[in-house]
Amino acid sequence: MADFVSSATLKHLRGSAQKARLVIDTIRGKKVVEAQWALAQSKKYASEHIRKLLDSAVANAIDKDPAVNPDALIVKTAFVDEGFRMKRVRPAPMGRAYRVQKRTCHITIQLGSVEE
Repeated sequence: MADFVSSATLKHLRGSAQKARLVIDTIRGKKVVEAQWALAQSKKYASEHIRKLLDSAVANAIDKDPAVNPDALIVKTAFVDEGFRMKRVRPAPMGRAYRVQKRTCHITIQLGSVEE
């Protein structure tokens, strides 16, 4: 593995960080082509957003250096951080109220190149 090539960040994705980490763990360390295929086959909610983020990271790498080969890129690091929580109130029986937390997350993908 060589150095860091490009990155992309998605902020405030509606969904829990725990569920997004399940998808991110499947693509970490893989080549970009394999990661795109794995995300296309996944049925998870976060997978389509992560696939778009991966495509954005590849586009950033090409924009930064037009000579880069997209097939030679790997997902060097990928991580999910917890975002803010929207706190809402849901009606409950007997005049009570339940608190509902609508979670968000921030996803970062960094691509690296493979030395051949």
